[in-house]
Amino acid sequence: MTTFVDRVELHVAAGNGGHGCASVHREKFKPLGGPDGGNGGRGGDVILVVDQSVTTLLEYHHSPHRKATNGKPGEGGNRAGKDGQDLVLYVPDGTVVLDKKGEVLADLVGHGTTYVAAEGGRGGLGNAALSSARRKAPGFALLGVPGDLQDIVLELKTVADVALVGYPSAGKSSLISVLSAAKPKIADYPFTTLVPNLGVVTAGSTVYTIADVPGLIPGASQGRGLGLEFLRHVERCSVLVHVLDTATLESDRDPVSDLDIIEEELKQYGGLDDRPRVVVLNKIDIPDGQDLADMIRPDLEERGYRVFEVSAVARTGLKELSFALADIVAKARAAKPKEEATRIVIRPKAVDDAGFTVTYDEAEEVYRVRGEKPERWVRQTDFNNDEAVGYLADRLNRLGVEDALMKAGARAGDGVAIGAEENAVVFDWEPTLMAGAEMLGRRGEDHRLEAPRPAAQRRRDRQAEHDEADREYDEFNPF
Repeated sequence: MTTFVDRVELHVAAGNGGHGCASVHREKFKPLGGPDGGNGGRGGDVILVVDQSVTTLLEYHHSPHRKATNGKPGEGGNRAGKDGQDLVLYVPDGTVVLDKKGEVLADLVGHGTTYVAAEGGRGGLGNAALSSARRKAPGFALLGVPGDLQDIVLELKTVADVALVGYPSAGKSSLISVLSAAKPKIADYPFTTLVPNLGVVTAGSTVYTIADVPGLIPGASQGRGLGLEFLRHVERCSVLVHVLDTATLESDRDPVSDLDIIEEELKQYGGLDDRPRVVVLNKIDIPDGQDLADMIRPDLEERGYRVFEVSAVARTGLKELSFALADIVAKARAAKPKEEATRIVIRPKAVDDAGFTVTYDEAEEVYRVRGEKPERWVRQTDFNNDEAVGYLADRLNRLGVEDALMKAGARAGDGVAIGAEENAVVFDWEPTLMAGAEMLGRRGEDHRLEAPRPAAQRRRDRQAEHDEADREYDEFNPF
């Protein structure tokens, strides 16, 4: 039995980036042929894509944990790691993506609309990419960045032009079955329909979609019955159709009271005051139903409603209703603003934006550094490698982190945390001493290989080597 699910909580994890490789090219007569470690591959993204053939979120209800593949690590010989494969999740048209707090992240309407729910981590650079004129043979590589972990909520809001609302057993399912090719479940007891049904109607040159919204009873907007679960499905409609039962067998109900109660629930739900209303008096094929319709129609028309008398069983009055709804839908579509061409918005970086912030956390008694670059650099650093740690310190210094710490009042030995509280890297700060750098070289640089010497200097060095060899020969061969 197919189950309709229109709200799920989804836990998505993007792929981690692959680690870079630290490797040195070696071959005969070239024991130190230079760095040749390749870069790690990018982790795969988790992407939501609208597919009109998908009508429910049932698949994600049963399997809420989804993860993309990781990037492969780099290898020697300048071989880059393979990128992770993106994970594409197909969702119904009209799916809304929210975070755990209920904030809307994306509204996916239209076939092919995409949203990246979790972005894969970038791959770490190999030592070949880290080499430079001053750092010829780095003995380290950068680690891959972990992929995003997100907990999101998917809510389905049916994309329909016309929404049928009314009490249970008012005849909404019967009406949609004769207006379109939809085949909903129909029975003579309340709450027969447990899921919204969607049908396509053709009236002249206008084609529109129509949906019935089940489970509306007094208190639906506060969670009674099924109303609160399905009221969201009327939010995107262009017109609301009240289906009133003129042949109800319940003595404490009448069509006008039903209309007032449903209108109050729609008002409590909110956001639907601007939608045009149409009233359909259903089941006029029953003698008592026709008599009651004749009695209440003048009252409804005085309220400003357009009233149609129909019978889903006898199929009377359906053509007039279908074309009237098509006219309202066409006018609503024409009134919508035309979509403008996509504009590229350029937001230049502020002149005084350093890309990070430094604040003092009194509770933890540390200076906390937050920013996209410092936090990513920390995640990419292998703290078991002194050269990699020195490279990180130089990057932070060039970014201006040390100057910002000094301005914030930090002193040698104070605690510094880079990142959020749950995964920060904490260390005792020691300011970089730049004195004597011309002798010691910068951290992370290779001291084994020197810069090319001028030709005259090379000749003098060779002559000095020959003289030293001659002196050693004379010492061991006095005769």
